[in-house]
Parts: sequence; C-alpha cells; structure tokens
Amino acid sequence: MASIQYILKRLALMVPTFFLVMVIIFLLVRFLPGDPATAIAGDRASDADLAAIRDRLGLNEPMWVQFWLFLTNTLQGDLGRSILMRTEVVDVIFDRLPTTAFLTLYAVGLSIAIAGPLAFVAALNRGRWPDNLIRTVFQVGLSMPVFYIGLVLLTFLGAQLRWFPVGGYGEGFWSHMYHLFLPSVTVALYTSAIIMRNLRSAIIEVLDAEYVQFARAKGLPDRLILGRHVLRNALISTVTLLGLSIGNLMSGTLVTETVFAVPGLGRLMLEAIFARDYPLIQGLTLTFAVLVSLVFLLTDLFQSSLDPRMRLS
Repeated sequence: MASIQYILKRLALMVPTFFLVMVIIFLLVRFLPGDPATAIAGDRASDADLAAIRDRLGLNEPMWVQFWLFLTNTLQGDLGRSILMRTEVVDVIFDRLPTTAFLTLYAVGLSIAIAGPLAFVAALNRGRWPDNLIRTVFQVGLSMPVFYIGLVLLTFLGAQLRWFPVGGYGEGFWSHMYHLFLPSVTVALYTSAIIMRNLRSAIIEVLDAEYVQFARAKGLPDRLILGRHVLRNALISTVTLLGLSIGNLMSGTLVTETVFAVPGLGRLMLEAIFARDYPLIQGLTLTFAVLVSLVFLLTDLFQSSLDPRMRLS
C-alpha cells in the first residue's frame, strides 16, 4: 500500500490544479457567445429587464470581482443557481451524477473483461493467426468514431431488432444494466482496443525479460509465472492508460449520452451550453475536473502498490 506521505504529496499537487481549472472554467464560460440574460428573459425582453437580470447574476461587476465571488462561493460548496433548471446547481449535479458514474464504471468493466483475456491470448500467440485476428478486429474498432459505433448499435440492436431500449436509464440496478448496455458497449469497444494493444505489448516485453526466463529455468509452472511475474509487471503501464481512459470516458460522456438519450452529466452539459447557463456550466466542468483528478489519484496509488519505486517520485 502507498504510504501516507505519498498520498499527502499527491493530494497537495491537486490544489494548484484545481485553482488553475477554476480560472480556466471562469474565463471560458465568459467567452461563450450569447447573453444569459437574454436566455432567461427571452428575445422580447426590455433593456431594463435585461439589465436587472445581469445585475442579479453579478454580470455587471468587474471580472476580478466575479471571479472572487465564484471562488469563495465554490469553496463554500455554493455553485449558484441554475438558469436552465431553476434550482441549485449542486442539487442538479447530484441528481445526474449517479447515471454518469454508473455508465462509466459499466463501460470500464466491459473494457477490462474484453481486453484482458484477449491481450493474453494475442501475446501468448504472437505472430500466429489468433494474434493477427485479434489485432485486426480491434484495429477496425479504433478506426471508427465512437458516435458512429453508437449509431450503428442503436439502429441495428435497438431500432430494428428491438433487443435493447434506444434511450433512458431505467429503474433499479438490473434495469440500469439493461438500458445502459448499448452505450456502455459503444464506449467499451473503443477503449478496450486501446487497452488490449498496450497490455499485449507489455506482456510480450515482460515475457522476454531475463527474470521470467530464469523463473522458467527453475521449473516454476506457467500459471505461477504468468500470475506473479508477468501480469503484475505488465499492468504497470496499462494501469496508467486505463486511468487516462477513465478520465476521457467521464469527460467524453457528452457524445454517448446525447446519442442514447441518457440523462447524465454529459447530456446536461450540452443543454447548459445551449442555454448559456453560466453557473451550471461552471459547476459541471468543476465536477468533471474533481472526478478525473480522483481517478488519477487512485491510478497513482494502484501503480505504487504494483511498483513501490514510484513512491520515490
């Protein structure tokens, strides 16, 4: 397990990251075209009504005053009130967060289940037909955009065969599994291709290492060699890639949730952008930043358990 000092060091590095993220969020939202006051009151609102709304939202204050209010309120857990949903941003996020988290974990689980065994099969049969077949199939998955894979699955398995619903989230755990199967498979097919290629290369590299050859010379069974020596060392680089993939999945749910009409944070982000909902956009972006940072922290901790030398870095 990682030492307390290593964990505290990683947590300390997250503080300037969060501050920089908040600065970028604040500036990018202000550069969006459109006027949130017009989005609230409509195009036929008078100048007096628009001015009153801007004053209520604090948009008439200098930029540094607006940022200071955004910073202090965020640190106090107050992300403001959504213009689009007309309720507290925190409540909206906590209402949609379980859907996106479920979808992400579902897709990651499917990716590992697909990539792990096939990477071992390809590595142990390198240069032969199983290896070539697996790499060819996954290369096709890498060459197609995620939204195109989703549309194909949605049209064929959802609309034509009616095996799976074409949208929604369902009620209850098994209903969630059923409704989110197609979007999870869509993401998993692309992610598993990346993980499989990396894990296959890592396994081949470890299999050629001297300590593995020495273990075989001692007469250790292949199952013990693969489990104790090969898998542990091959996972070090793959865990890093998996952590990056999870971060991309969480921040890239906008496309998947929009295609499959999943009521998660990604789809809500798109709606907030079209509505020029400053507080909701800021809250959602900050939420994604926090979740991705936590994923990277867990990735570092798991890597340090696989390779204790990383705790010195």
